[in-house]
Amino acid sequence: MSKRDYYEVLGVSKGASKDEVKKAYRKLSKQYHPDINKAEDANDKFKEITEAYEVLSDEQKKAHYDQFGHTDPNQGFGGQDFGGFGGFEDIFSTFFGGGGGRRRDPNAPRQGSDLQYTMTLSFEEAVFGKETIIEIPREETCDTCSGSGAKPGTKVNTCSHCHGTGQLNVEQNTAFGRMVNRRTCHHCQGTGKIIPEKCSTCSGAGKVQKRKKIEVKVPAGIDDGQQLRVTGQGEPGFNGGPAGDLYVVFRVREHEFFEREGDDIYCEMPITFAQAALGDEIEVPTVHGKVKLKVPAGTQTGTRFRLKGKGVQNVRGYGQGDQHVVILLITPRKLTEKQKQLLREFSDISGQNAPDEQEDGFFAKVKRAFKGD
Repeated sequence: MSKRDYYEVLGVSKGASKDEVKKAYRKLSKQYHPDINKAEDANDKFKEITEAYEVLSDEQKKAHYDQFGHTDPNQGFGGQDFGGFGGFEDIFSTFFGGGGGRRRDPNAPRQGSDLQYTMTLSFEEAVFGKETIIEIPREETCDTCSGSGAKPGTKVNTCSHCHGTGQLNVEQNTAFGRMVNRRTCHHCQGTGKIIPEKCSTCSGAGKVQKRKKIEVKVPAGIDDGQQLRVTGQGEPGFNGGPAGDLYVVFRVREHEFFEREGDDIYCEMPITFAQAALGDEIEVPTVHGKVKLKVPAGTQTGTRFRLKGKGVQNVRGYGQGDQHVVILLITPRKLTEKQKQLLREFSDISGQNAPDEQEDGFFAKVKRAFKGD
């Protein structure tokens, strides 16, 4: 089944900015996160959303995707599958008797597969980083047979059918004459080896499933959706080849007070009418501790103040973000009779005095809007 368009997956246009892509991803990832959404298809949708974000949030990958889509340009022939012929090597083999294709040595060293692990962090853990131990299931070399797959004390034989190449040449009569096609040897499954007596521990595989503990250093400033590569902690290689890598993908839980945008942190601070009118010095919580903030007299709701350097350290070491404090003017719902009386007196006094230039301009606009001017 063909993949859906990445822009369609995130619900954004092709010209969407990085911020728009990130906001769309954050919204959808929260909706379909397997820890929250228990629907059967939630995990598949979450993986699809993450894959789309990893491509569209990276300028290089996005440019590649915009040009080629899901097709790999290095595949040749438009990425088409030639069915029974296999790839280009088999086409060459079919028409030229197998003399020109390069055979893959089944005993050559090969790198092991990569692994992926999803780690959930609190807001603070993502900001400051941490060191932790994770446990992952992965294949390890069998200790009983040292990876040979043979019972200790017995030998591994070279396959007599393919002579250790792992491949067989199959002749076919076609309209063009007799053709030769190369196939994986079904006697040794392409390994080039036959094990007469298999190891009882790994059943001849040479590897066993184990749970491996790995120390992971989470860098300060890591953000939701980003990943960390731990070199050499993937599946072990074959025939002495290097191990694959482990990719740790991070999911960051939301904070009840703070909200993060890149390296900046945002929060809303409620103040009373008296504080806004007269000015005050308030205490604002930050991830680095409480700080004092001077609110000048006449501050309006929605006014934003910046606390420099009180944001998140850039994960790549490019400076420190800021914290932005948005003021919210709180209107009391329950008032005592004395409070009501004082407000009435204030209203009467305010009505007798001429409003200042700024207020006059604002209220004049409101009046004109009602009059239709």
